[in-house]
Amino acid sequence: MALPWKTLDRFTTENEGTLELRQRGEGDYLITLGPQVLMNSKAQRSEIALGELGCRKLKNHPGPKVLVGGLGMGITLRAVLDALPATSQVIVAELNPKILEWCLGPISALTGGAASDPRVTVVIADVAELIRQSSKAAFDAIILDLYRGPHPQNDKLNDPIYGSRAIEHARTALKSSGVFAVWGENPDAGFEGRLASAGFAVRCERPGKGGYRHAVWIAEKKSSEKPQKQHIQR
Repeated sequence: MALPWKTLDRFTTENEGTLELRQRGEGDYLITLGPQVLMNSKAQRSEIALGELGCRKLKNHPGPKVLVGGLGMGITLRAVLDALPATSQVIVAELNPKILEWCLGPISALTGGAASDPRVTVVIADVAELIRQSSKAAFDAIILDLYRGPHPQNDKLNDPIYGSRAIEHARTALKSSGVFAVWGENPDAGFEGRLASAGFAVRCERPGKGGYRHAVWIAEKKSSEKPQKQHIQR
């Protein structure tokens, strides 16, 4: 018989309902929002792939700077840290201070204390605003692990994270050949097209070999120049 879930903590967000941290047995955790399961400590392959693929080219970098959007259980952050050298700097933007409290406390052991790693600075902020306000070429990689990924209903121009204007902000905030890595529930051809149009070389990975497979986009900034539209003379 499966063990029952025990609620360790809960809090009500301003706009989206009640978040809960639940546990059963040893090392088995859920974060839920109302009836929806947002994160499951036993289903981590796409989050691990996101961190690994997003930072793969930075292993031998002398001092990379990486922005992670969304802390969650810290799974993606752990994968990012494992892929980076000791000289790296990682900024994590997380909206809810309670999530940070959980990652520093009851679920810290899941990630070997990733949130308290000396390379990490966690800021309570909207990652979209942080990207928009960042200086030009501030980051070697931007990794977005948000519980709502890209989907066809996003406003193609004005979505604050996945719209074409937001993608351009991300591109500006990345150094030449920097990587923009994004987690999603399902492939989204529209989002992929917007990345390509903004000047990214993009591919969509589907980590795993069986069961439900999420999407991970790896978009590499092609050059330091914004792509120019070509005009055809008639």
